[in-house]
Amino acid sequence: MQHVSVIGSGTMGNGIAHTFAQYGFDVSLVDTQPAALERAIVTIHANLDRQIKKEILTDDEKGRTLARIRTYTDLNDGVRNADLVVEAATENESIKVTIFKELDRLCPGHTVLATNTSSISITKIASATQRPDRVIGMHFMNPVPVMKLVEVIKGYLTSSDTTDMITTLSRKLDKVPVEVNDYPGFVANRILMPMINEAIYALYEGVSDAEAIDNVMKLGMAHPMGPLELADFIGLDVCLSILRVLHEGFGNPKYAPCPLLVNMVSAGRLGKKTGFGFYTY
Repeated sequence: MQHVSVIGSGTMGNGIAHTFAQYGFDVSLVDTQPAALERAIVTIHANLDRQIKKEILTDDEKGRTLARIRTYTDLNDGVRNADLVVEAATENESIKVTIFKELDRLCPGHTVLATNTSSISITKIASATQRPDRVIGMHFMNPVPVMKLVEVIKGYLTSSDTTDMITTLSRKLDKVPVEVNDYPGFVANRILMPMINEAIYALYEGVSDAEAIDNVMKLGMAHPMGPLELADFIGLDVCLSILRVLHEGFGNPKYAPCPLLVNMVSAGRLGKKTGFGFYTY
């Protein structure tokens, strides 16, 4: 496997592209918006410079990493030679299903189709293709070049060969793969999102203010970031989407999103990316 195509050039997509290129893979970064691709390359430059400053990479390695990344606005051009596609588009089931239908049509027969979804059913996404045995979840953590975990999520029909290949590949990226089965939220977000939701409820019910709630978790539980700050970093719209997947998937009221979160998303206060969330940026 040598050629990897990454679909979506946002925070996760550019981080995934950066990581594959850093470890010697040829990468096609695909996005319908040229401006988004330009921003992605600027971000990758900055993150590589950060690695140089920390003496993780050299200037020469930065140059070789950037040389391995090509950008495309046309999906067909971006995936025609792919051995692996990693989709990192918006966390929306219908969008992902539509993309996978197209990927199945355009990609070579041997191509493995992976999704970076943080909560949506791999089995449902795979059902849009004629190759469900070669569809898998590859859920990276943010920031991708730094965080070690990759959740490797097996759909109902994902083959053992595909799972083994993605597990081995994750290790080649100096990541730690953890295999999980295809249930709502997988492991990471099934545990994380209820914690974030409970922190929002604590704020909503006036138990304490945002900074105090975060300090309790940072100082008392040794979390590097408080749950409300983390929610801002993830994006409140993403948190809401994942909670709705959990709520619908399990039918359990404990996953119901806090009304404060719903209102903030409706108001466009989505966290760091909009400048306003539980904190001002």
